[in-house]
Amino acid sequence: MSIINALVGPVSGLLDKFVEDKDQRARLAHEIATMSEKHMHEAMLANAQANVEQSKHSSLFVAGARPAIMWICALGLLPQFFMMLVAELVAGIWYPYVILPALDTGQLMILTLSLLGLGGLRSFEKSKGIARYALK
Repeated sequence: MSIINALVGPVSGLLDKFVEDKDQRARLAHEIATMSEKHMHEAMLANAQANVEQSKHSSLFVAGARPAIMWICALGLLPQFFMMLVAELVAGIWYPYVILPALDTGQLMILTLSLLGLGGLRSFEKSKGIARYALK
Protein backbone atom coordinates (compact mmCIF):
# COMPACT_ATOMS: atom_id res chain seq x y z
CA MET A 1 0.00 0.00 0.00
CA SER A 2 1.47 3.34 -1.00
CA ILE A 3 1.73 6.30 1.33
CA ILE A 4 -0.76 8.24 -0.77
CA ASN A 5 -3.34 5.46 -0.55
CA ALA A 6 -2.85 5.27 3.24
CA LEU A 7 -3.54 9.00 3.56
CA VAL A 8 -6.66 9.14 1.36
CA GLY A 9 -9.11 8.00 4.05
CA PRO A 10 -8.01 10.37 6.83
CA VAL A 11 -7.64 13.35 4.47
CA SER A 12 -11.07 12.69 2.98
CA GLY A 13 -12.46 12.66 6.53
CA LEU A 14 -10.86 16.06 7.18
CA LEU A 15 -12.54 17.46 4.08
CA ASP A 16 -15.93 16.84 5.68
CA LYS A 17 -14.95 19.08 8.59
CA PHE A 18 -13.31 21.95 6.71
CA VAL A 19 -15.00 22.18 3.28
CA GLU A 20 -18.66 23.08 3.43
CA ASP A 21 -19.51 22.98 -0.30
CA LYS A 22 -20.51 19.40 -1.23
CA ASP A 23 -19.41 19.74 -4.87
CA GLN A 24 -16.01 21.15 -3.98
CA ARG A 25 -15.59 18.49 -1.27
CA ALA A 26 -16.39 15.72 -3.79
CA ARG A 27 -14.01 17.25 -6.33
CA LEU A 28 -11.18 17.45 -3.76
CA ALA A 29 -11.86 13.91 -2.52
CA HIS A 30 -11.69 12.59 -6.08
CA GLU A 31 -8.46 14.48 -6.75
CA ILE A 32 -6.90 13.08 -3.56
CA ALA A 33 -8.09 9.56 -4.38
CA THR A 34 -6.58 9.65 -7.89
CA MET A 35 -3.23 11.16 -6.87
CA SER A 36 -1.38 7.85 -6.83
CA GLU A 37 -2.76 6.85 -10.22
CA LYS A 38 -1.70 10.21 -11.68
CA HIS A 39 1.76 9.82 -10.19
CA MET A 40 2.09 6.27 -11.56
CA HIS A 41 0.92 7.41 -15.00
CA GLU A 42 3.49 10.22 -15.04
CA ALA A 43 6.24 7.81 -13.99
CA MET A 44 5.25 5.37 -16.75
CA LEU A 45 5.29 8.17 -19.35
CA ALA A 46 8.74 9.26 -18.19
CA ASN A 47 9.96 5.65 -18.42
CA ALA A 48 8.49 5.30 -21.92
CA GLN A 49 10.24 8.50 -23.01
CA ALA A 50 13.53 7.22 -21.58
CA ASN A 51 13.02 3.98 -23.52
CA VAL A 52 12.45 5.92 -26.75
CA GLU A 53 15.62 7.94 -26.23
CA GLN A 54 17.56 4.78 -25.36
CA SER A 55 16.44 3.02 -28.54
CA LYS A 56 17.54 6.00 -30.67
CA HIS A 57 21.08 5.85 -29.33
CA SER A 58 23.77 5.05 -31.90
CA SER A 59 25.70 2.71 -29.60
CA LEU A 60 24.81 -0.97 -29.77
CA PHE A 61 25.47 -1.28 -26.03
CA VAL A 62 22.76 1.27 -25.25
CA ALA A 63 20.13 0.67 -27.93
CA GLY A 64 20.76 -3.07 -28.16
CA ALA A 65 20.01 -3.97 -24.54
CA ARG A 66 16.46 -5.19 -25.15
CA PRO A 67 17.31 -7.17 -28.28
CA ALA A 68 20.22 -8.75 -26.38
CA ILE A 69 17.90 -9.80 -23.56
CA MET A 70 15.44 -11.20 -26.10
CA TRP A 71 18.19 -13.26 -27.77
CA ILE A 72 19.39 -14.52 -24.38
CA CYS A 73 15.84 -15.63 -23.58
CA ALA A 74 15.45 -17.32 -26.95
CA LEU A 75 18.79 -19.11 -26.69
CA GLY A 76 18.13 -20.05 -23.07
CA LEU A 77 14.77 -21.59 -23.89
CA LEU A 78 16.02 -23.39 -27.00
CA PRO A 79 17.52 -26.35 -25.07
CA GLN A 80 14.41 -26.88 -22.94
CA PHE A 81 11.73 -26.60 -25.57
CA PHE A 82 13.46 -27.97 -28.65
CA MET A 83 16.66 -29.83 -27.93
CA MET A 84 15.31 -31.64 -24.85
CA LEU A 85 12.27 -32.82 -26.81
CA VAL A 86 14.50 -34.30 -29.49
CA ALA A 87 16.79 -35.82 -26.83
CA GLU A 88 13.81 -37.36 -25.01
CA LEU A 89 12.55 -38.87 -28.27
CA VAL A 90 15.97 -40.34 -29.07
CA ALA A 91 16.45 -41.58 -25.50
CA GLY A 92 12.97 -43.07 -25.45
CA ILE A 93 13.59 -45.05 -28.63
CA TRP A 94 17.23 -46.13 -28.41
CA TYR A 95 18.26 -45.53 -24.78
CA PRO A 96 15.19 -46.05 -22.58
CA TYR A 97 17.29 -46.49 -19.42
CA VAL A 98 18.79 -42.97 -19.68
CA ILE A 99 17.13 -40.34 -17.49
CA LEU A 100 17.53 -36.83 -18.85
CA PRO A 101 17.78 -33.93 -16.39
CA ALA A 102 15.07 -31.30 -16.30
CA LEU A 103 16.34 -27.80 -16.94
CA ASP A 104 15.25 -25.03 -14.57
CA THR A 105 13.80 -22.29 -16.74
CA GLY A 106 11.60 -20.59 -14.12
CA GLN A 107 13.34 -17.25 -13.91
CA LEU A 108 14.05 -17.21 -17.62
CA MET A 109 10.33 -17.70 -18.27
CA ILE A 110 9.52 -14.69 -16.05
CA LEU A 111 11.85 -12.53 -18.10
CA THR A 112 10.57 -13.94 -21.40
CA LEU A 113 6.91 -13.44 -20.50
CA SER A 114 7.67 -9.88 -19.37
CA LEU A 115 9.29 -9.15 -22.72
CA LEU A 116 6.38 -10.74 -24.57
CA GLY A 117 4.00 -8.56 -22.58
CA LEU A 118 5.91 -5.46 -23.64
CA GLY A 119 5.85 -6.70 -27.22
CA GLY A 120 2.09 -7.22 -27.00
CA LEU A 121 1.66 -3.71 -25.64
CA ARG A 122 3.76 -2.37 -28.53
CA SER A 123 1.56 -4.24 -31.03
CA PHE A 124 -1.53 -2.80 -29.34
CA GLU A 125 -0.07 0.71 -29.60
CA LYS A 126 0.65 0.18 -33.30
CA SER A 127 -2.91 -1.03 -33.91
CA LYS A 128 -4.30 2.10 -32.22
CA GLY A 129 -1.94 4.39 -34.15
CA ILE A 130 -0.12 5.67 -31.07
CA ALA A 131 3.20 3.91 -31.63
CA ARG A 132 6.49 5.75 -31.20
CA TYR A 133 6.73 6.94 -34.81
CA ALA A 134 3.33 8.60 -34.42
CA LEU A 135 4.38 10.60 -31.33
CA LYS A 136 5.71 13.99 -32.37
